[in-house]
Amino acid sequence: MAKDKLLEQNVLDLLEGKKYKDLKNFFSTMNPVDIAELLEDFSEKNFLLLFRILPKDLAADTFVEMNNEQKEMLIRSFSDRELREVVNELYIDDMVDIVEEMPANVVNRILMNTDAKTRMLVNELLKYPEDSAGSIMTTEFISLNAEMTIADAIKRIREKGFDSETIDTCYVTDNVRHLIGFVTIRTIILSDENLKIQDVMERGIISVGTLEDQETVANLFEKYDLTVLPVVDNDTRLVGIVTVDDAIDVLRKEATEDIEKMAAITPTDKPYLKKTTFEIWKSRIPWLLALMISATFTGMIITSFEDTLKTYVLLTAYIPMLMGTGGNSGSQSSVTIIRSLSLSEIEFGDIFRVLWKEFRIAIMCGLTLAVVNFAKLIAFDHTGVYIALTVSLTLVVTISVAKLVGCSLPMLAEKVGFDPAVMASPFITTIVDTISLIIYFNIAGLVLGF
Repeated sequence: MAKDKLLEQNVLDLLEGKKYKDLKNFFSTMNPVDIAELLEDFSEKNFLLLFRILPKDLAADTFVEMNNEQKEMLIRSFSDRELREVVNELYIDDMVDIVEEMPANVVNRILMNTDAKTRMLVNELLKYPEDSAGSIMTTEFISLNAEMTIADAIKRIREKGFDSETIDTCYVTDNVRHLIGFVTIRTIILSDENLKIQDVMERGIISVGTLEDQETVANLFEKYDLTVLPVVDNDTRLVGIVTVDDAIDVLRKEATEDIEKMAAITPTDKPYLKKTTFEIWKSRIPWLLALMISATFTGMIITSFEDTLKTYVLLTAYIPMLMGTGGNSGSQSSVTIIRSLSLSEIEFGDIFRVLWKEFRIAIMCGLTLAVVNFAKLIAFDHTGVYIALTVSLTLVVTISVAKLVGCSLPMLAEKVGFDPAVMASPFITTIVDTISLIIYFNIAGLVLGF
């Protein structure tokens, strides 16, 4: 942090000294991501001035890495010429991201300063459903024909490479754009120029459809160690590619959403410090209200056993421990299953195997906790044997039920089309609290005979 402040002060000193050439040279040695982070802390006036000092190519790359507020501020301050210079340096997928995130009046100004071909491509990509492969792909890639020679392929790469997002992997199509293989730039460079592309290309190709869920697409990058993935239409015609940087963005976004949902918070795209107090309140309060209302069932159960609690007041002392242990047990199972579902390690068809495994785990955990708890109640709390037996048996049954509920609800949620992350700690805990009280009082009735 101290180093960042020192860096910021050095930039500010150069700016105040009007040493613009030194600033330009300094920024030329930095990564666009680091520049975007550095500029966040400057005043609007200095932020705009520093951005205009950046070389044109670096300015476009830095613009992509900025947050939405910074992008909107720049676009509103740009002249039409400046806006065209930045927009013309952007790849189509980055342009689409910006169009999706900006207010309508800003979008109109962006599109007014792009050429007809770019507008057509942007509008085409915007037609794909949100969170689909089509919505995150780029149409700026190099495709080669199988009949091309290596020499022809090199010539094409030189012609189209500057406008393509990547040239590391080139995809091979037939005369009607059907995807039939791929070839790496390494293979092309090391092959004889007279060979044809079909002689050196790889045919075992992994691709996705335009409507494939973006999280599934991102997981393929991890599974197969990919840097780029082709996207095809219903007729297996190549229409775009997804690059690894977009896949990482998706994984980060999906992980953030899952964490927020698991904590009973409505997901948002803004960083915490960029959200207003009202926005944070709005994302949290619906869940808190729902959980509070559902938690009233526990109060109703306790009230219905009021006479029993008057007779055995000591039973009340162990309610928090039983509810907490049950909730924790259910949360352990639910989080484990949610993560396994997100990684495609399990699916709904595995539900009985999961239930059987979690049942055995539950019995082992329940018996361990029950034995320790029974010894504690007798040795330290000096309760009667029947009270200790009631609490200990409740632990075994509650943990068993909690783990079965915790593992099954996320799988059932995914089966019916809900996000499994919703069935995480707060939701599971609320359900298990109610169940644990019912189990507790029923076991107490059997053991204590009321």
